[in-house]
Amino acid sequence: MTVNIEYETERELGIEYAFLAEQVADKVLKMEHCPYDVQINLVLTDNEEIKRVNTEFRNISAPTDVLSFPMIPFEYPAEYEIVEEDESYFDLDTDELLLGDIMISVDKVFAQAEEYGHSITREFCFLVAHSMLHLLGYDHMTPEEAAVMEEKQARALEELNITR
Repeated sequence: MTVNIEYETERELGIEYAFLAEQVADKVLKMEHCPYDVQINLVLTDNEEIKRVNTEFRNISAPTDVLSFPMIPFEYPAEYEIVEEDESYFDLDTDELLLGDIMISVDKVFAQAEEYGHSITREFCFLVAHSMLHLLGYDHMTPEEAAVMEEKQARALEELNITR
C-alpha cells in the first residue's frame, strides 16, 4: 500500500500521522477483504482550504472535517469486480489500485477531539477510517447506511486499540 501525503498547513498534529494513516487504511482494507495493493492520496490542510474545496465540489460554503474523493464508482460497497474490467483503476507503474483521495482539516481534528473528549490520535484515525469507507463505496445518507459505517469505523479502531 502507498499513502501519498501532502501536509499543507503549518499547524502540526504532533502525532505519527503517516504511520497511523497507513495502519488504519490497512485495517479497513483487510476488514473489507480488498484483494489488491492500493494507493491513496492524503492531504492534511486547514479550515480555509477545506472550506474552499467543500464549496467547489459540494456547494457547501463551510469547513468540514474530512472530504473523500473515490476513484472507483462502486455499485455496492467493497464489491471489487468493477475494477477487474477496467485497468484504468490501476497505477500502471505499481499495479496498485487507485482508491482515491482523502482531505482532512487539521484544525477540525483538534476542535473535534476537544469537543468529543478524546485524543488527537483517536480523532485523526476516526477520520481516516471514515474516509476509507467512503473510498470503498460506503455512504451514510440513510440511518441504515450510517449504522453500517459507524459499526465498521468503531470496529476498525477497536481492533487497533485506538480508543478515546
